[in-house]
Amino acid sequence: MNNFILKNENAIYYECGYSCDNVIYLNLGKESFFITDARYTIEAQDHVKNAKVIESSNLIEAAQKVIKKSKVKKIIFDGNDFSYDSFTKLTEKLKAKFVNEPSFSQKKRMIKSDDEITILHKAAKLGRQGFKEFAKYVRKNGFEATEKFLFFKATEKMSQVGKLGLSFEPIVAINANAAKPHALPTGKKLHKDDLLLMDAGVKYKRYCSDRTCVSHVDFEHFNFKREQTFKKKKHQKIYDIVLKAQLNAIDNARVGMKASEIDNLTRSIIEEAGFGKEFVHSTGHGVGLDIHEYPFINSKSDVIIEDNMVFTIEPGIYLPNEFGVRIEDTVAMINGKAVIL
Repeated sequence: MNNFILKNENAIYYECGYSCDNVIYLNLGKESFFITDARYTIEAQDHVKNAKVIESSNLIEAAQKVIKKSKVKKIIFDGNDFSYDSFTKLTEKLKAKFVNEPSFSQKKRMIKSDDEITILHKAAKLGRQGFKEFAKYVRKNGFEATEKFLFFKATEKMSQVGKLGLSFEPIVAINANAAKPHALPTGKKLHKDDLLLMDAGVKYKRYCSDRTCVSHVDFEHFNFKREQTFKKKKHQKIYDIVLKAQLNAIDNARVGMKASEIDNLTRSIIEEAGFGKEFVHSTGHGVGLDIHEYPFINSKSDVIIEDNMVFTIEPGIYLPNEFGVRIEDTVAMINGKAVIL
């Protein structure tokens, strides 16, 4: 793919090692161009690899000049990158044909290099440390804390008090709020024997981590280990089903399977237990520079799983107005099998 244009920050970072929030990146034959405004020129010149930095107050006009000069006939673009207005302005005076290939950069990034997996492994370790620090806080100060305050503390602990960026805003949900897969924090307070769900991740060298744990709230021993003993029988029953489904997929995922087959490894266990309708999302998604990227592990995906793909395995059961359980790890396919990062 010789001729393409990008606006997505992570896609551009992948190509040249730097990005910012106002840039057009062009790859035309053997030449690449990083077009940005004066706010970013110095950093771009310091960090951009294998591309010429062009400063302009009008990125679209600058891109048009470069494209005209190159005389290329066809340029690949991702329709998700452009607003209708910016795409119309860019293309209206050009003879080159623009071909829409949605998510072409994500597809290109689907199989990670060994170096990327090393970075993702480090991100996962830093994320795990954040969970441990948050668990320590809950043991000492969590009693009667609201979800909103726990959300604030989760943000603080995961980021190592601002040292790390977050992959996304943490989800911290007690009991009935955990029945919403992407719950917003409320004023509900944490008590002994509650069920607490936390979904969080950090960024290391721009690469994301992603993990979800569900725990029984006991202020002496509270932790995010996978072995959990709940006081309420229904909590324990649902937790055990979801954990069984998750481990079935981690243990049996193999290179050469379709993504839909891995989805079935979790879904079949939950359906057999009678909770198929309460598993309302896909089994997982790729993780890399974006928190959600290819491959998507769902019932419709024919993507063949290959070594060095990285994705989550996160089945869940959600019982509205009662509670929800989701258990998530990020795995890398190494030597044909899934390895938890």
